[in-house]
Amino acid sequence: MAVYSPGQLDEWLVFAQGLVAESRALLASRNDWASQFKPDRTLVTELDLEIEQRLGECIQQRYPGHGVLGEEFGARERDAEWLWVLDPIDGTASLMAGMPVYGTLIALLHQGVPVLGVIDQPATDEYWVGRPGLPTLLFNRQGRHECRTRACADLAQAFVSVSSPDFFQPDELPVLQGFRQRSGWRVYGGACRSYGLLACGRTDLALDAGLQLYDYAAMRPIIEGAGGVISDWEGRPITLASGNRVLAAGDPARHREALELIQRLA
Repeated sequence: MAVYSPGQLDEWLVFAQGLVAESRALLASRNDWASQFKPDRTLVTELDLEIEQRLGECIQQRYPGHGVLGEEFGARERDAEWLWVLDPIDGTASLMAGMPVYGTLIALLHQGVPVLGVIDQPATDEYWVGRPGLPTLLFNRQGRHECRTRACADLAQAFVSVSSPDFFQPDELPVLQGFRQRSGWRVYGGACRSYGLLACGRTDLALDAGLQLYDYAAMRPIIEGAGGVISDWEGRPITLASGNRVLAAGDPARHREALELIQRLA
């Protein structure tokens, strides 16, 4: 049973929206996208570092007892009861290339379980928020909208998003190829935006490998609050202990079908 109140989550949601404002202000203040490769061959810019440092400082000042885990600076108090998980710029390469699918991801975990998630898309002035007990919400220039996933009759009709085929290891490629052959259509390169669109009922499945907790922790409250399902490739719910492979679906029946396919091919 949860040991927090809806009022507490409301407070933290408002605080997370303030973090979004901080991140957007830093993004708006920069036009130099100079970058370098990290040891894992992913890209990082000075802006990634600045945003994560600033958000971490805000969290530490407001909630000194909470832990923080970020992509660039690692973890402080990873085992804390409350843990904020940050991806300052999800889709750094997209930002550098001028593709408007990059975003900032903010999640709050309670005892290792995501209970608050935010996907911010500054290039399109949109952000999604999810928390238990409330429908997922999309905020954009037209106002606030409740999000619902859509039904999908079978995998052969499903619209599947994949962040990047390059993230799949050789032994995972048969799964990717199986989805290419059996699903209705695929779209690539959407980064965190793909999960927001899944919550809105624009797509049916999201299949990803090679991710880290900061890439997907925010997605669980958002997908579940819209009526969908998100898990690892073994069907286990997303937690602090999850690995690097994620499957999300708007229709629970398609999630089960997709898991069966993964088990046959993996």
